[in-house]
Amino acid sequence: MYRKIMKNLSEWKNSPYRKPLILQGARQVGKTFSVLEFGRENYQNVAYFNFETDLNLAQVFAESIDPKDLIPQLSLHSKQSILRGETLIFLDEIQLCPRALTSLKYFCEFAPDYHIIVAGSLLGVAVNRETFSFPVGKVNSLTLRPMDMEEFLLAFGLDELVTKIKNCFEGNLPLPFIEHEELLKKYRQYLVVGGMPECVDKYLRTLDFVLIRHIQKEILGNYLNDMSKYNNQNEIKKTRLVYDNITVQLSKKNTRFQYKLIKTGARASEFENAIEWLTLSGIVNRIYRLDHPQKPLDNYRDIDSFKTYVSDPGLLCAKKDIVAEDVLYLSSDLDDFKGGMVENYVYCQLLANDYKSYYWTSSRGAEVDFVIQREGKIIPIEVKSADNTKAKSLSIYISVFKPEYSIKLSTKNFGFEDGKKTVPLYAAFCI
Repeated sequence: MYRKIMKNLSEWKNSPYRKPLILQGARQVGKTFSVLEFGRENYQNVAYFNFETDLNLAQVFAESIDPKDLIPQLSLHSKQSILRGETLIFLDEIQLCPRALTSLKYFCEFAPDYHIIVAGSLLGVAVNRETFSFPVGKVNSLTLRPMDMEEFLLAFGLDELVTKIKNCFEGNLPLPFIEHEELLKKYRQYLVVGGMPECVDKYLRTLDFVLIRHIQKEILGNYLNDMSKYNNQNEIKKTRLVYDNITVQLSKKNTRFQYKLIKTGARASEFENAIEWLTLSGIVNRIYRLDHPQKPLDNYRDIDSFKTYVSDPGLLCAKKDIVAEDVLYLSSDLDDFKGGMVENYVYCQLLANDYKSYYWTSSRGAEVDFVIQREGKIIPIEVKSADNTKAKSLSIYISVFKPEYSIKLSTKNFGFEDGKKTVPLYAAFCI
């Protein structure tokens, strides 16, 4: 299956300013597979090391983190030659070995001709600990996330249709009705399957939603295990409480995060560390409310008002035990949850394109789901789960702030009218 990260990895390999690369991402988003595949296609050989499965590996770094000492030891450990520029050195689950992370500084300074990538599912959590010395300024960084809607469609071999979607997005031209309806079906399938590579692969092979749900439950179980294994003992229960509560928050008409929904009398000071752990792990993301949509946007965020979204739409459905048929056939049983579910989906597509998103509310309760900076312009985005595109809140935002244009995401076809760009939900990846 094609992953867009491959282009980024190629740019890294060919850059004259290349440094050791840190690849971050939540567990099971495909980091190991992507790097090994990239290595096989672009290098003479790959020297792969995994700190989780090889308990003796950390000892190599315990003795020395100087590249001139490490390279012979790693070569001996892997039983293969490690050559400058021709071998990809891949250190996996590096969060388990702080000294290996520190060694990247010395690879950058004294052995820049060696190509080295490191990855870790909980690296964000690990480097937040006092025991880690992060090689600031000495590494490049990339983040791999679950497959977005474009990668999902490409996995089905719909390359020509993806090109059509992009052309219609740019030209504000509607797709033919039959293709539009077929893509809406694929979008609903994506909501159930999500973008975890194993789930997409198994769905392509079997079209079995029961099997997919089993895999998703295993992934969720692994996340819960990580919360216990890689967390402060005092924070484990709080972290699980917050994680379990996020789907409850998304079921509310007002999806802004509310501590009181976790438990009666809950306060920010009690659960802030738990939210931070989930965010650093890549399992959860949050966006802040904008006091005023003005550049730079980050200067106008309200750190006390935020929303939380899970990293993958399919895992959201699995966590909520949503029956696939209810999503595929638009059951009215999901009316209270549709809004939050679709918001979560759109946020994941924006995040896949590296947007830093915010949301906006007025003093009288109007709310715009997302505000981003796109091509130098501040653009408001309104999300609707169906073809109802009446967007009163968006109209209020437009009348006050007069953006160059706005975007409305719904099940309606492409179009542009009165400064509002209409985009079908399956094309959110085009933004």
